Amino acid sequence: MDKDYFFEILKEILLIDSPTGYTKNVIEFLKNSVDNLGFKSFVTNKGNLIVEIDGDNSNVLGVCGHVDTLGLMVRSIKDNGRLAITNIGGPILNTLDGEYCRIYTRDNKVYSGTILSNSNSIHVYKDASTLDRTLENMEVKIDEEVTSKDDVKKLGINNGDIICIDTKTQITSSGFIKSRFLDDKLSVAIMMSVLNEINKNKIKLKNKTYFIFTVYEEVGHGNSWIPSDINELLGVDMGCIGQDLSCTEFDVSICAKDSSGPYDYEMVSSLISIAESKKINFAVDIYPMYSSDVSAALRGSNNIKGALIGPGVSASHGMERSHIKAVESTFNLIVNYLI
Repeated sequence: MDKDYFFEILKEILLIDSPTGYTKNVIEFLKNSVDNLGFKSFVTNKGNLIVEIDGDNSNVLGVCGHVDTLGLMVRSIKDNGRLAITNIGGPILNTLDGEYCRIYTRDNKVYSGTILSNSNSIHVYKDASTLDRTLENMEVKIDEEVTSKDDVKKLGINNGDIICIDTKTQITSSGFIKSRFLDDKLSVAIMMSVLNEINKNKIKLKNKTYFIFTVYEEVGHGNSWIPSDINELLGVDMGCIGQDLSCTEFDVSICAKDSSGPYDYEMVSSLISIAESKKINFAVDIYPMYSSDVSAALRGSNNIKGALIGPGVSASHGMERSHIKAVESTFNLIVNYLI
């Protein structure tokens, strides 16, 4: 894998705010990137980016990952000029207390702010340390001179505006990748690296293959529609770590079953066989509280076989972390699956 390309594309997409429903900018960036690599691509009416690679039509493959992330939205403007919030997807709210954010208005203004508990000072509120961090007990303080609802509305901020959370991305000399929203931008960067590899080394794939970058995964319907000629769909999303799971931050995870049920037995067995034969670091696990774009495609009545893999990512939906070894393992499994 071209690590320089991988890290460059990863940093770029992590810098582009893209909570579910606000993904146009990151899709435009990725479309320009795949077009520059020489691939045919198009954006669906829903907003998904689909890259089409020629090959044999007898067994058409799909590889999918999602660019949409968790976020917040302005629920209402309080009388004191603070913003009440509602969630986009399922962020762990405790991890948002004190985080910096950006508020995007519908007339393209951007304001900075801070997500805070309503009891935000230990010197003032007796329950500052104990108040439950819930949507009702948290708010956004805007970095502008506002003290009333009218002050905020004069800025152009309204109900329904998008609130994006600072990713705090760091890449360590020891190979760890720390950031919000590695779910699933880490996998998207891996998919882009596979496309870069195909282009750079002029690799001819046997099967016609689609790379699909979806924009509504975090709310459950990202890949519910796919091209009708796909026979096998491989989801690339984060691998879970913790409790009784085998996966680590250095592995590619192969998911046998999640909350939507078991994945295709033959595909899962084939992926395990590839990983074993190529000596790729991998783990096979079950995710009881997880659903994927492949799940959405299956629920959408698509007549496909489906499987799910991804780099091991710890602390999902909070401050996430993985390692370059998990990235390389996932990259190698995808490439060997395709060829």
